[in-house]
Amino acid sequence: MSNMQQSFKAGQTKGQAYEKASEWTESAKETANTARDKAQHGQEQASGFLQQTGEQVKNMAQGAVEGVKNTLGMNEKK
Repeated sequence: MSNMQQSFKAGQTKGQAYEKASEWTESAKETANTARDKAQHGQEQASGFLQQTGEQVKNMAQGAVEGVKNTLGMNEKK
């Protein structure tokens, strides 16, 4: 094989390796973005759940306070 053919084959191999590395890099970026999006979505869901639960607890506590006031006769409106 001549030097020119060897150089050509080496260039081809280098180009193919670069292309493959670029594909892997792009795939890794897409995987990372997908994971980030899923984590964000999960965090939003958890936040909404905690907020809803907090509201329910607050409402239950207010109801309990009103019940105690009614029982003690402290909730009379004047």
